Amino acid sequence: MNTTVEVVVVGDVLLDIDTVGTARRLSPDGPVPVIDVLKETPRPGGAGLTALLLKESGIATTLVTLVSDDEYSDQLTQTLEGVTLVTGSSGHPTPVKKRLLAEGHVVTRMDHNCSPTVPSPVTEEMLAAVRGAGAILVSDYGRGLTSDPNLRAALREVATKIPVVWDPHPNGAVPVEGVTAVTPNLTELRAAVGQDVGEHRGLSHAAAALLDQWPARSVIVTLGAKGAAMFDRDALPQYVPAVASPSSDACGAGDRFAGALTAQLATGSPLSIAVDTAVQEAGTFLACGGVAALGEETGTELPFDDLDARIAEVRKREGTIVATGGCFDLLHAGHARTLQAARRLGDMLIVCLNSDRSVSRLKGPERPIVAQEDRVELLESLECVDAVIVFDEDTPEAVLQQLRPDLWVKGGDYDMDSLPEAELMRSWGGEAVTVPYHPARSTTRLVQALNTVNS
Repeated sequence: MNTTVEVVVVGDVLLDIDTVGTARRLSPDGPVPVIDVLKETPRPGGAGLTALLLKESGIATTLVTLVSDDEYSDQLTQTLEGVTLVTGSSGHPTPVKKRLLAEGHVVTRMDHNCSPTVPSPVTEEMLAAVRGAGAILVSDYGRGLTSDPNLRAALREVATKIPVVWDPHPNGAVPVEGVTAVTPNLTELRAAVGQDVGEHRGLSHAAAALLDQWPARSVIVTLGAKGAAMFDRDALPQYVPAVASPSSDACGAGDRFAGALTAQLATGSPLSIAVDTAVQEAGTFLACGGVAALGEETGTELPFDDLDARIAEVRKREGTIVATGGCFDLLHAGHARTLQAARRLGDMLIVCLNSDRSVSRLKGPERPIVAQEDRVELLESLECVDAVIVFDEDTPEAVLQQLRPDLWVKGGDYDMDSLPEAELMRSWGGEAVTVPYHPARSTTRLVQALNTVNS
């Protein structure tokens, strides 16, 4: 992301401490698990985590908050290295939330100093940081900072000039007038409107009620593993599905979403594009390990997008890897039936797709009709397809040699003489097979029909 983007985060900070261990035995004193502690990791919580996640993604970030003067405060400040801090005194002990995790799951959480308080007034330096911001994310964690009248006046003033995103809390303040978007999750939306919130119609009614209650331009409801839903005063609702993630710890995903949304709006992105990008970035954050991986070099490869690892996981379960291949130019019902049949033969289906150059060599300079990026997207959208690999050669033999699937599947119009991959498959114990062929369904027929219509 563009490192010239600057975001000011305003909100309550906490200290989060994760104690991580393994649970392999029960206590002799009672039927409770014994956790063998492996490590204890402190990190900022609340608005502090939001600011750190922005900084980690390459955004110049300033955090405007109130802090304590105790040992936990020093530890909290150390975890915010790289974030510009503009602070005042809270007048209260640092709130601390401790989680105990075993085998990747939260066993329990213990809160210290987290009862509601009346914070000290904000400082002039804090107000100046707000007034000088290019974009603001209010990360309200219900500790009282966002109720400060001087801060609210400053936020109301800048909301007429710059993007302001408000991430609310059930115990927090009502957003100020003119904010670009509020980002409640389902629980926060339910608390704000005082009614049960279901999906689709119920969600739309609740979002409309919130727009009547709060002076915001839009409501963006985060839906966890289902993504987010955007409700604008002058547009139809828009649902943005999330990227599937194997992570069971969703801690920080909402903060990552709100931060990415604000950063995108700061660059001038339309709200719909900003929401889509934020959903994808939140999914990437979880897929790369979430808060447990903060500060680690994760690279750009997502764990669940690492094909070798996914294949290894299937093989570990003694599952069957199935592959098929072709041009898939103008995807049609025959393709869909073949792919569905192939997937039913095993536990993972990989499609080996001819590149644009490969298709042109095989089919002629007028092909493909659909570019490979779109063909990949169409194939990946099918539930029966687990992965797509593009190859540039005339045949898939090189990519098959690399994948070494258990089955190579083609339509029933192929035979041994027209399927040279059969011998290659046998070389590592695999097998080439066919599935039923559905006549009168082909790309060539579609092209001929289109040419007839256009002539």
